[in-house]
Amino acid sequence: MSLNGTLAKLKTTLADPIQYSWIWEGVEHTLNDRLGQRITLRYLERIHCCHCGRETAKSFGQGHCYPCFRRLASCDLCILKPERCHFQLGSCREPTWGEANCMRPHLLYLANTSGLKVGLTKPSQIPTRWIDQGAVQAIPFLALATRRDAGLMEDALRSWVSDKTHWRKMLSATVPDLDLAECRMALYEASRETLDRLGDHRYLSEEAAVSLNYPILAWPKQIRSLALGKMKKIEGTLLGVKGQYLILDTGVLNIRGLTGYQASLAWSF
Repeated sequence: MSLNGTLAKLKTTLADPIQYSWIWEGVEHTLNDRLGQRITLRYLERIHCCHCGRETAKSFGQGHCYPCFRRLASCDLCILKPERCHFQLGSCREPTWGEANCMRPHLLYLANTSGLKVGLTKPSQIPTRWIDQGAVQAIPFLALATRRDAGLMEDALRSWVSDKTHWRKMLSATVPDLDLAECRMALYEASRETLDRLGDHRYLSEEAAVSLNYPILAWPKQIRSLALGKMKKIEGTLLGVKGQYLILDTGVLNIRGLTGYQASLAWSF
């Protein structure tokens, strides 16, 4: 089978294991059924902006052309650092977008990706956010009124717990299980005075932890990053999928980082 199209992040469905699909030109292709098959991905030397569709020589902010990257509120620095949200100052690039996306309830959560980390997301993005990060376990922690509030809380919690995922460790087979309910309680007790000083929040002490299992036949012996663009062609046997990474016997490929890239895909047994 051979396909041509625009690369975009993998679609995920919570199941045991996680179900992955790859969308090519509007058609959904299940990846779980392709484990053990050989993949050939060729870069067609074109990138199209994921927002406006124009051709761009370089991708910015996971798939945008430079004008969109500079104009869209969804590409502002405060998306990566929500504690820097400036909506309340009246300087949001797109106030209507900010109202609909940032000035809405958000959750802080704890996840076990490459170890314990804290993160934030909208309630509607659970469990997608956890899956995209490659978490093997996750648990809700705090409920906040806005993205900025969640960002301020997350920033304060960095004194106790990381907010980063080490992708190489995440793609290894040696991420030990954690008692996330115990971690949540201990973190809340340690940071409670700081959190109370920052503002209103609701401690989600009754929410249960979720375990996530990924479709993986074998772990990579060596975690080598494959970069489509620098490499015109990537080949290998599909051993598994975790987060937004394809795990091949030749290396690992971050599909989300290739949003907007034009490519051809071929499968063989």
